[in-house]
Amino acid sequence: MSRKRAIIKGTFILTLTGFATRFMGFFYRIFLSHTFGEEGVGLYQLVFPIYALCFSLTCAGIELALSRCVAARMTQNKRQEARELLHTSLSLTVAVSIIITLVLQKYAVPISETFLAEPRCADLLVILSYAFPFASVHSCICGYYFGLKQTRIPACSQFIEQTVRILCVCLLYLYGVKHGIRFSVAIAVIGLVAGEISSSLFCLRAFTDKKILQAMSRFRFCGCLRHSRELLKLSVPLTASRVLLNILQSIEAVSIPVRLQYYGMTLSESLGTYGVLTGMALPCILFPSAITNSVSTMLLPTVAEIQTRNNRKELSDLVNKVTYSCIFLGSICCVSLLCFGEWMGTILFHSRLAGDYIVTLAWMCPFLYTNNTLISIINGIGKTTLSLGINTLSLSIRIASVFFLIPAVGIEGYLWGLLASQILTFFFCLAYLKYYLHRQNLKYL
Repeated sequence: MSRKRAIIKGTFILTLTGFATRFMGFFYRIFLSHTFGEEGVGLYQLVFPIYALCFSLTCAGIELALSRCVAARMTQNKRQEARELLHTSLSLTVAVSIIITLVLQKYAVPISETFLAEPRCADLLVILSYAFPFASVHSCICGYYFGLKQTRIPACSQFIEQTVRILCVCLLYLYGVKHGIRFSVAIAVIGLVAGEISSSLFCLRAFTDKKILQAMSRFRFCGCLRHSRELLKLSVPLTASRVLLNILQSIEAVSIPVRLQYYGMTLSESLGTYGVLTGMALPCILFPSAITNSVSTMLLPTVAEIQTRNNRKELSDLVNKVTYSCIFLGSICCVSLLCFGEWMGTILFHSRLAGDYIVTLAWMCPFLYTNNTLISIINGIGKTTLSLGINTLSLSIRIASVFFLIPAVGIEGYLWGLLASQILTFFFCLAYLKYYLHRQNLKYL
C-alpha cells in the first residue's frame, strides 16, 4: 500500500470513529449535565487532571515509543522482534500501572483535599484507580497496531470503550430511578472504568493470533532486557515531557475554581462555571478536531519516513497542504459556532452560560485545529524537545491568565488567555517549520 493511500485510509477510519465517539460523547455530556447538574459535572471534570497525569506515567510515553520501534522493525522485516516488543511493553506498563493504582487508592483523600481542593473527589479517585491496568493494555496494543499502520483495532477499541461507558452509566441511572436510588456522579467514573476494561479485553483478542502466541512462547528473558532498555530509552523522555505538561494542565484545571472564588463566586458557583466550561462548551469546540487528531496520528510516522528519505519537496508540500486544509476547516467551524453557539448552549445544555463560552471560544478554532497537526509534524522531524517547549509556553500563558486575569475579570479572562496561547503556538510552529525547510534546502544545494 502506498504511503498516501495508507495515510488516507488510516485517517478515514480514525476520523469516522472519532466523530462517532464524539457524537455519542456530546449527547452523553448533555445527559450528565441534566442528571447531575453543573456542580456534579464540575466534580466529575476535576478528576480528569489526575487521570491524565497517571495515564502519562503508565503508558503514554511507551505507546509512542512502541509505535516507533515496531515501525522500524517492520521496515527491516523483523516481525518476530516487533511482537516481542509488544510483550515487553505490556510487562512494563502493567507493572507500573498496578503501582499507580495502589498509590492512588492509598492517597486519594490527601490528593483530593490538598491538590484538588475538593474532598468529595476522594471516592471518585479510588474508583478511577482501577482503570489504569486496563488502560495500559489497551494503550500498548494500540501502539503496536499504529506501528504497523493498521488502525482497525485501535478504532474499534475506541468505539467499544465509549459505547460501554455510556451504556453502563445509563443502565445504572435507570436502575436507580426504578428502585428509588439516587446515584451520585460517581457512576460516571464507574462507566469510565467499565469502558477501559471492555476496550482492553477487545484488544487482548489480538493474542488469539497464532503467530503472536508463538512469539510469546519463544520469548527469552535476555530479549526482554534488551527490548526494555530500548523502549525505556525512548519512552522515558517522552513520559517526562507528557508528565510535565499534564502537571501544568492539572495546575491550570484545579486552580480555575479556586481563582473564581477570589473573583467573588461561591464554591458551588465556581464548580458550576468550571463544569459548564469543561463539560459543555469545550467539547463543542473540540468536536471537529476528530479530523485533525486522526491526521496527526498518521502524520508523525509519515513525516519521519519522508525525512529519512531526504525528500524536502514532499515534506514542504505536505506542510503546506496540511496547514491550509486545517485553517479552512477551523474557519468554517468558527463561523458556524459564532452563528449557532448561543442556540447550542440554550437548547442542548439548557445553559445560556455555555452558549456565551462557545461563542467566545469559537475564535480559536482555526488555530487550535491547525496546531495539532503542526506539533505532530515537529515531532515527526525529531524535534520533540522543541514541541515540549512550545506546549509549555502555551500552557504558561493559560496558567498566567488563571492566576492574574480570572480574579480581575472572571472566567472571560481565562477564555482570552486560551485564545492568546493558541495564536502564539500557531505562529511559532509556522515560523520554525519555515526556518527548518529553508535550512534543509540550503544544506542540500
